Amino acid sequence: MANTKEYIVPLLPLRGLIVYPSMVLHLDVGRDKSVQALEKAMVDDHLIFLSTQKDTAVSEPTEDDVYRMGTLTKVKQMLKLPNGTIRVLVEGIKRAEVLSFIEHDTYMAASLKTFEDPVEKDAEHEALMRTLLASFKQYITTAKKNSNEIYSATADITEPGRLADIVASHLPLQLKGKQEVLEAIDVKERLSIVIDYIHNEKEILQLEKKIGERVKRSMERTQKEYYLREQMKAIQTELGEKEGKTGEVSELAEKIEQAGMPDHVKLTALKELDRYEKIPSTSAESSVIRTYIDWLLALPWNHSTKDDHDLRKAERILDEEHYGLEKVKERVLEYLAVQQLTQSLKGPILCLAGPPGVGKTSLARSIATSLNRNFVRVSLGGVRDESEIRGHRRTYVGAMPGRIIQGMKKAGSNNPVFLLDEIDKMSNDFRGDPSSAMLEVLDPEQNHAFSDHYIEETYDLSNVMFIATANNLATIPGPLRDRMEIITIAGYTEYEKLHIAKEHLLAKQIKENGLKKSQLQMKDDAIMHMIRFYTREAGVRGLERQLANICRKTARIIVSGEKKRVIVTVKNIEEFLGKKQYRYGQAEKDDTVGVATGLAYTTVGGDTLQIEVTLSPGKGKLSLTGKLGDVMKESAQAALTCVRSKTADLGIEEDFYEKYDIHIHVPEGAVPKDGPSAGITMATAIVSALTGKPIRKEVGMTGEITLRGRVLPIGGLKEKTLGAHRAGLKTIILPKDNEKDIEDIPESIRKDLKFYPVSNVDEVLALALAGGK
Repeated sequence: MANTKEYIVPLLPLRGLIVYPSMVLHLDVGRDKSVQALEKAMVDDHLIFLSTQKDTAVSEPTEDDVYRMGTLTKVKQMLKLPNGTIRVLVEGIKRAEVLSFIEHDTYMAASLKTFEDPVEKDAEHEALMRTLLASFKQYITTAKKNSNEIYSATADITEPGRLADIVASHLPLQLKGKQEVLEAIDVKERLSIVIDYIHNEKEILQLEKKIGERVKRSMERTQKEYYLREQMKAIQTELGEKEGKTGEVSELAEKIEQAGMPDHVKLTALKELDRYEKIPSTSAESSVIRTYIDWLLALPWNHSTKDDHDLRKAERILDEEHYGLEKVKERVLEYLAVQQLTQSLKGPILCLAGPPGVGKTSLARSIATSLNRNFVRVSLGGVRDESEIRGHRRTYVGAMPGRIIQGMKKAGSNNPVFLLDEIDKMSNDFRGDPSSAMLEVLDPEQNHAFSDHYIEETYDLSNVMFIATANNLATIPGPLRDRMEIITIAGYTEYEKLHIAKEHLLAKQIKENGLKKSQLQMKDDAIMHMIRFYTREAGVRGLERQLANICRKTARIIVSGEKKRVIVTVKNIEEFLGKKQYRYGQAEKDDTVGVATGLAYTTVGGDTLQIEVTLSPGKGKLSLTGKLGDVMKESAQAALTCVRSKTADLGIEEDFYEKYDIHIHVPEGAVPKDGPSAGITMATAIVSALTGKPIRKEVGMTGEITLRGRVLPIGGLKEKTLGAHRAGLKTIILPKDNEKDIEDIPESIRKDLKFYPVSNVDEVLALALAGGK
């Protein structure tokens, strides 16, 4: 066992360095505490404790930042340098372990327990020393260091512990490994640790040597192949042959000349082709350049399809494939007419906005057919990376162009109808904002020189007819929305759905399910029954699913041999579709106190919203439930304040808020609701609850309210009216400022409803409460 002795000496933390006993080396000291510790050591007995920091980045180490095991050393010499640091010569004396740290104002000291290696050694010591020396000699020979001088210095050492320390100091060990050697008090254990480290280092050196030889062979082979290729090229040139890479380059050069590229793009392509010719085929960059050239050749730089300017033909195609949607068809025909007169027109940027299932995507395809243009569709739902639009730079591995350039390649012409589907579903994250990248694509003033990061050269998109689709305009950033012409598709009326089902959807599902027209017949009243009681939507997707359901059940009946022909009527439709899924014409069965029917606009079209108000004894507390947004909460508070200001006119007790708590609830509490159009509905429900007068069941209303009772205009009147008609309402109360929007509502809906434009809440109450107009 090693002998021990205790000392109290100043402590000097080291960065990335370990000093072993018997080692003599120079240190540069610059930190204030370290300088003070040195000066204290020089004043006393020249002894100082060196301990290594665990983390070299720490500039002011504490007792937790240094190892407890270090080396007690003697300062042999100290010299102040011109830059302010101190250079000291130290000699390691003994291993030492900190018993306790002593903190002084200007430096740190430690109470130490030192260890001395035993003098006697046995046969095992001798065997370990010989093994260590032999391994060390092999290591330094392999490492090609100054083997003779280093080995001579270590071979004469007779103390086992000192030999282990000296050999460890010559090994390229990490700090943790050197500290492990320092902490090995037992000499045999220390020798074994160093032997293990030498074996590891020898294996690493051998691997490095193998890798170096492999790289050298690879370089020689590449140089040889390059020389042979150059010889082959010279021979082929003499023979007039165009085989191998030379022939490939010539072929690509011809394609570049014929591709019709703009001059600046052609120049870039030829420059890249020249680089491709000079780089060996085995080089990774060779395939990158070839792919880039292929992309430049694949793009339709000057190829365009000829537009069909026949307005009657275009109108016929649009009418055949889509029923209704007059505004959209009118806009497309206007575009064709203007183009025919001017012979030149930049492609418009249209945005078809409306609920799912109203035919936005299929309408864009019909527009391409009517124009005789190629059609390409890109889905933007879930796109969060800007490089999806602009492409990746060619410095990245696996780089490729963005979706716009990919779409142009797919289209095969420079004037396609380009559908940007679900443009409102784009989002952004740390990889950039794709909606900002779309600004250049959709701006007619910029898209003639669109820049893709992969292609790098500008591409002209001004002849492209971009059509975007969106369910919710609110999620499209303002600058992007400003660059598009918004065409709203509100949804279909029941009669339009009936026509679409008869003329399009039923025939399509009969064909897809392997039936013949003679095997399935659906009466008009059965289709209307399906529309009213099995679907509730603005579009026709749900209707198509129900028709598909009937076709599948019909196929089973016919294949099983039960019947040869199926006729679906109102009486037997439940056999195919089950019980009714929705109520129709039942917004409220009777006039009800405190329950008003509001009209709402959602991403799937118009709908009705029941707003319930109840009173309970209390002190005027207002409770709002039903997962309402901030706007609806503010509408409720404004409605209550408006009612309180009109208590005398309405025949309500002036101190009602001191007697009752008011609870406003919108059913379906789990569904978030918000929007600036529920003010008059809430006010009407509150007045009904306070006066006991019931609200007419057939009345639906929409409009925001001010504190003075004025009714403000709203949006989405057409969609809300369609929803009210589906729910069976007969009377619509709307803001006076929205009277002009009634013209947009189909005549078939208008004739079933009565519209009452109002400008203040008094008119609303007179119309809505039973006993009013």
